[in-house]
Amino acid sequence: MACKVLVVCGSPVVASAELLRRLAGECDHVVAVDRGLDALLSVGLSCDVYVGDADTVSDEGRALVDAAEDFEAERHDPYKDYTDLALALDSVRRRWPGAEVVATCATGGRPDMALTVLGLLAGYDDAPVWIAEDKVVARILHASESWAIEGAEGKTFSIIAIAPGTVVSEYGLEWELDHSPLGLLADTGISNVVRSTATIQVHQGVAIGYLLA
Repeated sequence: MACKVLVVCGSPVVASAELLRRLAGECDHVVAVDRGLDALLSVGLSCDVYVGDADTVSDEGRALVDAAEDFEAERHDPYKDYTDLALALDSVRRRWPGAEVVATCATGGRPDMALTVLGLLAGYDDAPVWIAEDKVVARILHASESWAIEGAEGKTFSIIAIAPGTVVSEYGLEWELDHSPLGLLADTGISNVVRSTATIQVHQGVAIGYLLA
């Protein structure tokens, strides 16, 4: 049976204790990506698997990684060809094939890294992918995937194409789209408003939908 895996990334902008605890409780497994281990430790949580080169984790976290008593550690050489998140997603694929992924502590910090995080998560097409932060919930939608949004009347919703040739429909919002093409990173779907139960569907390409708090 498919499971849900929380991936705590290494952004210096850390999710709140309340959100981290809630997400950990909702997921079957927790993977810490380098400094993401510190985010978990700071709120009294741990992980099932640590993945990283330990270049940004604290001394306390590094000692736990070296001991590898409370969780499994996949420690990598800093001189590698892939980011820690890429290696973490590979670990998820190996350990829990078809697992749904929820990423947090993923969107802040360096803008170049934030874009790479988005690209890596978009490349994980094994199952649904979510990004959960304190002010926003996002869903990456591949072709033929949809997102039903309930109980969000009045909230701001945006959808952005992150692959060429993306075609989407969205209903239950102030401005609706019906099999409409979205230009790559274009602003067509920005700052819409949820008016009722909303349905977002991607027919071609890849898009990311953002529901703002």
